[in-house]
Amino acid sequence: MAFEGNFYIGYLSKTRGLKGELQLFFEFDDYRELELDVLFLAIDRKLVPFFVTQYKLQSNRTAYLFLEDVDHIDRAQPLVHKQVYLPESKRPERHPDDFRITDLKGFVVRDQLHGELGEIIEIHEYPQQYIAVVPYRFNELMFPLNDEIIRAIDREKQLLEVALPDGLIDVYT
Repeated sequence: MAFEGNFYIGYLSKTRGLKGELQLFFEFDDYRELELDVLFLAIDRKLVPFFVTQYKLQSNRTAYLFLEDVDHIDRAQPLVHKQVYLPESKRPERHPDDFRITDLKGFVVRDQLHGELGEIIEIHEYPQQYIAVVPYRFNELMFPLNDEIIRAIDREKQLLEVALPDGLIDVYT
């Protein structure tokens, strides 16, 4: 199965026990709303379906699950670190006004002093804050996404206006 028409939800992080139980770490924000009856694992650059026989969501962005025909640790171990996808038809719908900081990926960043810096290619989530990554002059410029730095967000134009701290850009150039 091809990757088009599917969306990434996370990866299998480890096994648990001897009966083939796996831990799924979610990188998808609305993981509690996902329907986990069939998962597609990225194996050899293809998506391979696996039927979920049982799962239990945890509070730390993980779930423990059993897959059909994976009934022993020896069958589960090769699946560890595989990326997990679901069909687009199973993507939970969000209200149009539900805008999250992670939705800034793909926005163009304009600094008040330095002008246009580039497009946000990644947003890293850390316990205390989110960090935006922008390619800038052959380097990756990284800065926190918080109320002190963000001046305006134009969702229509996909533009993020910021006031970066003095000297931050100099660190990366």
